[in-house]
Parts: sequence; C-alpha cells; structure tokens
Amino acid sequence: MGSKQIAQETFDDAVQENITEFEMDPEEAVREAVQQFESQGVDLSNIVKAVRPPASENGQRQKHQILLTLDSLARAVAEADTAELPQQLSAFSAQCKEQLAFRYLAGQNGAYPVVFSACQLAAGDRDLLLQAFCTLSALLDGQPDLLDAAGQELLLRSLREQREDAEVALAGIRCVRHACLKHEQNRQDFVKGGILPLLTGAIIQHGDSAEVVRTAASALRIMTFDDDIRVPFGHAHDHAKMIVLENDGLRVLIEAAKAFTDNSGVLSELCATLSRLSVRNEFCQEIVDLGGLNFMVTLLADCMEHP
Repeated sequence: MGSKQIAQETFDDAVQENITEFEMDPEEAVREAVQQFESQGVDLSNIVKAVRPPASENGQRQKHQILLTLDSLARAVAEADTAELPQQLSAFSAQCKEQLAFRYLAGQNGAYPVVFSACQLAAGDRDLLLQAFCTLSALLDGQPDLLDAAGQELLLRSLREQREDAEVALAGIRCVRHACLKHEQNRQDFVKGGILPLLTGAIIQHGDSAEVVRTAASALRIMTFDDDIRVPFGHAHDHAKMIVLENDGLRVLIEAAKAFTDNSGVLSELCATLSRLSVRNEFCQEIVDLGGLNFMVTLLADCMEHP
C-alpha cells in the first residue's frame, strides 16, 4: 500500500497556519508542518518544503520561486524571445536540478508544454537547442510521464539529424534515458521509433567521448528493464534480443570498452549493460567469441595488481 499524498497547497496552508495562528518563525513553521504530515504517514518527497511568499496587498496568493521562474520562461517562449530564452532556460534548469519537489511542482503547473515549445523554437539554433534539451532532461528526471508523442518524435528526429554532434547527442540521450526509466510505454514507443540503432550508432560514432558512451550504454540498459509497476508484462527480453541480434550490441559494447580501460565509470556501465543483454546461452557464447570475457579477466587482473 503506497504512502499518503497531499497537494503542495495543503502543505503551504499548514505552514501559513503555523505562522499566523501559532506565531512560529518561518523555518520552525516548515519543520513543524513536515513533522505533522510525516507522523501521519504522508510522503513529502514531491513537496517543496519552503515558505511561500506572503500574499500581495490585494490578497492574491504568491507563488514558489520555481513557478515564478517558469512564468518568466513561459513569457520568453510566448514572445519567441531568443535573446532572453538562454537565461530563462538556464535559471529554470538549475532549479529543476536542485530537487525532485521543485521539478514536480513545475511539472504539475504546465512546465512540459513550455519547455517543449522552447525546444521547437531552438530547432535552428544548435546552442539554444542544446540548452533546451538540457532543460528538458532536468524536468523529465523522475517524471517520465510528462513526455508525450510529439516530444518523443522531436528527440528521435534530432538524434537522427544531428548524430554527428556529440554534445547534442549526449543531451538528447539523457532526455531519452530519463523518459524511459520506470516507464514501459515510453520504452516501447522509443524502440518502435528506432532509438536502438541511434544509441548503438552514438557509441560507435562518438567512441572517444566517455560521457556519450557511458550515457548511451546506460540508455540501452534501461531499454531492458522491467521496472514499471503499472505494467504486468514488459518487453525487456524482446528489447535485449533486438539490441543484440539487430544492432550488433555485444560487439559495439565490447569494442567501446577497449577504449576506456582506465575509466572505471564507463567500464562499469558497459559491463552492466552487457550483463543485461546476456539473456541467452548463445549471447553469452558470443561475448566469449568476441573476446569480451578475456578482456574483463585481464582488466580484473590489472585491478588486483594495481588497486
């Protein structure tokens, strides 16, 4: 049975009541509200635990800072102000990265359509598109339900058309990764849309970029997950077979590993992905035939000799 949930407004009202009725200072009012709700078994992970600015003179409720920043971004998007857009995207992205509660509140207040529109506006400007994708990635982290079919198509098209640009590829793949974690339908939609050859292609094309290789391998691994509790049966096994049989995934990953023998972070991700693809005896044998086992044994011996 899941934890109880409350709305942000409910929490804000409780904090305000502590301030006005019990004359607590703001920090104490927030602490008391947190203790009160947690004692009742309420999950506050998606709640902004801060004092909302006081109401204006006309009694209008004020907004949390993340929503004020979202308003500024929305204005820049509505006015197609490409001069102002970078600053607003940067500010909003930074706040989204601070904590899930901030981006959850933004997501509940229409942030996705605004950020998606910013991505569309940035289509002809490489640097602006890069920033827009970084903002989309920050918003989607922990909120894969926000992405819609239009967003999926935008990401797929950008990864196809700008596959030679390592930074754009990295930003786009990060969006895909966040959108597919704990979301089976997004995984299936992306696979149908052709994401697997784009991910293996990114590893091949940008094999000298540790971040691209690591993130693309991670995204491939997520395509083999069965972590969406809303779906009784996923396509994890089918996706693993497609990566191996249709996209030469084992060879791609093993060859990529050979370029990063001194980078434990990349090697760890590549090995973890290989393990997720070892779903058949013949796949395990292929890893051996490709020299993957000997490669890993050699690495392990080197680590033991030079800890």
